[in-house]
Amino acid sequence: MQSEPVAEPSDPHPTGTPESTVQLSVAAAARRLGIAPATLRTWDRRYGIGPSDHAPGRHRRYSPDDVARLELMQHALVRGAGPAEAAAYALAARLPRPDTDRPFPVPPASEPEPEQGTDELGDPVLADTGGTGEVAARVRVGGQVLRLPGVGKRARGLGRAALALDAAAARAVLTESIAATGVEATWNDVAVPVLTAVGERWAATGAGVEIEHLLSECVVGAFGAATGRPSNAGARPVLLAGMPGEQHTLPMAVLAATLTERGVLCRSLGSDLPVDALVAAIRRTAPAAVVLWSQLRSTADAEVVRSLPRTRPAARTFVGGPGWAEVELPPRVVRLGSLAEATRVICDAAAV
Repeated sequence: MQSEPVAEPSDPHPTGTPESTVQLSVAAAARRLGIAPATLRTWDRRYGIGPSDHAPGRHRRYSPDDVARLELMQHALVRGAGPAEAAAYALAARLPRPDTDRPFPVPPASEPEPEQGTDELGDPVLADTGGTGEVAARVRVGGQVLRLPGVGKRARGLGRAALALDAAAARAVLTESIAATGVEATWNDVAVPVLTAVGERWAATGAGVEIEHLLSECVVGAFGAATGRPSNAGARPVLLAGMPGEQHTLPMAVLAATLTERGVLCRSLGSDLPVDALVAAIRRTAPAAVVLWSQLRSTADAEVVRSLPRTRPAARTFVGGPGWAEVELPPRVVRLGSLAEATRVICDAAAV
């Protein structure tokens, strides 16, 4: 197996690339793109996007322009384009010359009809689930697989971006979804299925924690960017914080975005907030509500909730996360359920 790029010894490149231009073998090009070599061969065979100077009986060699077109196709797939559409776009695109610094454009996403028995990479990964009408889909990148049954094109695109560790593409998918469908729908229909699939893959194989970390950072970044300054900036805020010792506060970033979308002023205090810092923040801001998150039972301490200072007007206290499931809470402390429920009851509290 060829592990390093090799130079074409004598044949000139048909598009005018000099003989000394470094070219890549199938294996090297696949490693660069983060996909399987078989996928490159499938793209070449089905969609005609392959090495431009390949001759029968000779090994395939990918020039820089060939690789640039493959990257265009890969980016278009991540954004939801179908394989034939992505290949046609990549083949027709005018590539920037080396002395330019313009980003490659990406065609608008569309909802292609999936070819039964294959996914966008040409692998046999779609199957009907026993006549239920649902489709059990798997997203594959470079031999890695995420099971995403019944999801839409944006979740599939996010899954591909996550497996490829392509943070820019992941954030682009999330940002476009938020703009198109809103924060809550993006969380429920795009982010949660992929986060769940990544977690299940890690639990089953012990691999992929780097995918989960990158995806979580992208979700926090995209939803954080959606958390602007609401029109009622002078209102009493809602404080959101992770309990002392709690590091998992991604849902708090999502909740802050949904509340801001509805005009509620939020102040996120981050994860693992010490009790004295929480107390100081409550006294300083006199919030309309305080939301404390615990992912783990070990961080769900009811005594911390009981120790919170009283303010005038009084602040409502809410707790969220699976860590609180079996904890006996003080009176008038509300345990939050779904994102929709949390958004509704906190909006009501902030309006008082």
